[in-house]
Amino acid sequence: MFFMDVVAETLQVLTTLFVLALGLIAFAAVIMFLIDKNQTEDAVRRNYPVIGRFRKLFTELGEFFRQYFFAMDREEMPFNRAQRDWVARAGNGKNNTIAFGSTRNLNFSGTPIFVNAAFPPLDEQATKTQPLLIGPYCRHPYDAPSFFNISGMSYGALSKPAVRALSRGAGMAGVWMNTGEGGMSQYHLEGNCDIVFQIGTAKYGVRDLEGNLSDEKLKEAASHPQVKMFELKMAQGAKPGKGGILPGAKVTKEIAKIRGIKTGEDSISPNRHTDIGNAKELLDMIAHIREVTGKPVGFKTVMGDFNAMAGFLDLVVARGIDCAPDFITLDGGDGGTGAAPMPLMDIVGLPLRESLPIVSDLIYERGLRGRIRLVASGKLITPSDVAWALAAGADFVTCARGFMFSLGCIQALKCNKNTCPTGVTTHDKRLQQGLVPKAKSVKVANYAKNLIHEVEIIAHSVGVTEPREIARRHVRIVKSSGVSIPLNILAPRPEIRGQPK
Repeated sequence: MFFMDVVAETLQVLTTLFVLALGLIAFAAVIMFLIDKNQTEDAVRRNYPVIGRFRKLFTELGEFFRQYFFAMDREEMPFNRAQRDWVARAGNGKNNTIAFGSTRNLNFSGTPIFVNAAFPPLDEQATKTQPLLIGPYCRHPYDAPSFFNISGMSYGALSKPAVRALSRGAGMAGVWMNTGEGGMSQYHLEGNCDIVFQIGTAKYGVRDLEGNLSDEKLKEAASHPQVKMFELKMAQGAKPGKGGILPGAKVTKEIAKIRGIKTGEDSISPNRHTDIGNAKELLDMIAHIREVTGKPVGFKTVMGDFNAMAGFLDLVVARGIDCAPDFITLDGGDGGTGAAPMPLMDIVGLPLRESLPIVSDLIYERGLRGRIRLVASGKLITPSDVAWALAAGADFVTCARGFMFSLGCIQALKCNKNTCPTGVTTHDKRLQQGLVPKAKSVKVANYAKNLIHEVEIIAHSVGVTEPREIARRHVRIVKSSGVSIPLNILAPRPEIRGQPK
């Protein structure tokens, strides 16, 4: 009897709780009904109170269901599962072989196919990629050890643990790390890696109180032996013609101090350097920074107007090769960023697949090929991407999002918010806990090392001893008909006009 009484009382309590829960749900539904019916912002919720709320929920969940359940390995944008999985395996240092057959559609227009040699060099005949000198006319030229490096990502756009992990990983792999336009922090220097100091349009980190370029700050930055080069950011692929955008939620006291701005306020850079309005002023600025710092100076841009680039290079020839930029970083219109207006992200700026061979030819035609080093950037995260860029004319390749994947990025597309679930682009301390620099730095280094190794494999396969020897004749590009054409036929090298001064 006692047991039955306990059961009866328990059922009565559970029934009471269930009724109360139903009552609360019904009360909440009535409240939501009244709110939805009387609000004027959302037509769906106004016409379909309560039920209309599920539309937003399902829309937000849709991207996650597509990513994990419905999208095929090669379907997603901007990077598909096959690409992300390759980076993950490379970062983990695991066997990166696959079985049965490729899932890549080799008939897709624009696909590069590398031409294997009849008699490739034996493994013992192959050589490791040699360092390449940048800035021979500088007081402190840079003998860059790696053709694959970390592209510009600012501290602010990235979290503190992300910057620390990248710095350590870059040091372990022997690759350079670009600071991005947000200035240089102590965390960039932590891993003892080579640093490229990027100077954005707001001149963060090297600006005076009025926002102008400060020679004193330039000298201070150049005094760090780790700082090997300076890069003027004229434009980037994800938002050409638009300055950097850092939401106020990400502007912490520390970041504000590094940049020289106010805490908690949106940090929006000018859409171009206010003191650089033409090719002459760009060359003058490059010469000035090189003189003050003694180190190689170049600029980053995305192609739109080839005539402007040709005119700039003609001015270099007229002035003499000693005044030339030491490098040009060419970003593609398909490059990425933490925050950009959708029209600029989608339809402004030429993709690297089109612009890189042309810009390389413009440099080559004027006899500047060995003087100006060409750095390719923009959606180059796998060995085939990097090998193509080297064949098209790049001397170096830099990558940002590939290294973000090595840090654990899951392409949640939340970079413009402070809610990155993997801690890569957030300043929320709770979310940052998921990114442990000591562990992730190993993945960063592994990714760089394995990518370089597999580009070397491609080089050996096409019959050359090291990656920079891959030429356009070693690549065929698939056309819309499904038939491939050699890249050296599709984009033949022009004749050199004559030796510059």
